[in-house]
Amino acid sequence: MLRDVVLDDLPAFFDCMQDPEAIRMAAFTPEDPADREAFDAHWARILDDPAVVNRTVVFDGEVIGWLGAFDFEGRREVTYWLARPYWGKGLATQALTEFLRVVPERPVYARAATDNVGSLRVLEKTGFVVVGEDSGYAAGRGAETAEFLLELVR
Repeated sequence: MLRDVVLDDLPAFFDCMQDPEAIRMAAFTPEDPADREAFDAHWARILDDPAVVNRTVVFDGEVIGWLGAFDFEGRREVTYWLARPYWGKGLATQALTEFLRVVPERPVYARAATDNVGSLRVLEKTGFVVVGEDSGYAAGRGAETAEFLLELVR
């Protein structure tokens, strides 16, 4: 289900990020998710950074998303994105559970918009707990958006 990211995965990742509902739900997205040049530059930086851990999510032979762990403001954070047709099937929970075995650092953190019930449920099922709340401009919504900060200590 998870494997290392290869360049051939990037078109599928880009396609995942073109879904307006997924963009709205994720909220904290690039300013213009349709900007392929910016997307490619972003992924080039990610793939060149040895501190970042990434995995591609594959289901039935198809690339359906990715997970990543990176350092942000002195904390290790995880992020993930699954194509919307695969939401609600337990795949994100399964993928994040597997990914957390690859990311041994604890504590590890995650963020999600406070109304992103699906993502919050995935994080809860994998052991994350809400430890704070913040807000910031979310390009995916074009507005200030509240988010939860979650922590996994085990």
